[in-house]
Amino acid sequence: MQKISIIGGGAAGLACAVMLARAGADVTILERGQRLGRKLAASGNGQGNVTNVHMDASHYFSDDGERVARALARFGAADTVAFLSSMGGIYLPDARGRVYPAGRQASAVSDLFRRELERRGVNVLLGARVTELTHRKNFLLTYDGGTMSADKVILCAGGRAAEHFGTDGTAYALAQTFGHTVTPLSPALVRLKSDPALVRGWKGIRIDGGLTVLRGKTPVYSVRGDILFTENGVSGDAVFRASSYARTGDTLVVDFLPDVSEGDLLHAMEGKKDPLLCIVPNGLGRVLERRTSNMGALAHLIKHYELPVTGNCGFREAQVTKGGIPLSETTELLESKLQSGLFFAGEILNVDGECGGYNLQWAFTSAHLAAEGALCSNS
Repeated sequence: MQKISIIGGGAAGLACAVMLARAGADVTILERGQRLGRKLAASGNGQGNVTNVHMDASHYFSDDGERVARALARFGAADTVAFLSSMGGIYLPDARGRVYPAGRQASAVSDLFRRELERRGVNVLLGARVTELTHRKNFLLTYDGGTMSADKVILCAGGRAAEHFGTDGTAYALAQTFGHTVTPLSPALVRLKSDPALVRGWKGIRIDGGLTVLRGKTPVYSVRGDILFTENGVSGDAVFRASSYARTGDTLVVDFLPDVSEGDLLHAMEGKKDPLLCIVPNGLGRVLERRTSNMGALAHLIKHYELPVTGNCGFREAQVTKGGIPLSETTELLESKLQSGLFFAGEILNVDGECGGYNLQWAFTSAHLAAEGALCSNS
């Protein structure tokens, strides 16, 4: 029986462990934290957005988009739903194709994994941060509390985003021991910063608006959705989606009323004592009316409010990491080209997705590939 060690107990590591254990492998998960699936339990604003029915490689960023497309063809959204359903639960899409457990509890998805691991006899070591990984005749893992050997290792330890879940970027060094490189890293699915003066007084105001990323005068990305104003910029679902495209120096153009034309807006405002009542939230309206008394200019401002991007809120607040170990350094089944028997899955690879279940889908897709590779490999 193959001894396979999985470093990291997040979504990818949990899925790998279940798939391998079902195939009869002797599996051990080494998780640096005190609980498995902590980040998974917080996904989708705590509701567990596990995948998206609108699944294709165009929703991902990577050094090899064709590889991502082939991976999704092998294990896509329907496969994820079937896999999760095999452990329990019902999973349903919303109007935007985002798939959630019917109970809308991400923590329940983590509970399903833990229950399945226990049922399959998977060995789980908590508080076991792996500090060294070497290979001679087999792999030797040194972790807080001891050492262990393994025939195969699957590195699923995440990226740099959301350090409070235990993903601080130190796991890249384990791969670099074998000569792997790491592409430049940056936060993704994160709040964007702007000039605080341009959002002063709007903290906590939330709208369903349009958002366009401009680079110079060229539109880079447009999205409709939730925009939440903060003390120094913007947050919300639309902003997280746009953050994968936005760079410092770009401009965010906010449309406060995407369902209303500028002409219709101007017609509704003209001749009114309080022109923006029942049009935009009062806090927004008061600030915008102080910007200009010209109704035409005010209507344009509501449809094209510009916020320069001065940065983002960093890895601590980001949901995922952009960058990582290049796919070019792995095989189709995500085995290292530099060290046989070493596999990768999840966020540690240079693949990140848009907001909406795409990153969890990559966790499950890459877990499937790595598990298949570990079972098939002769190393």
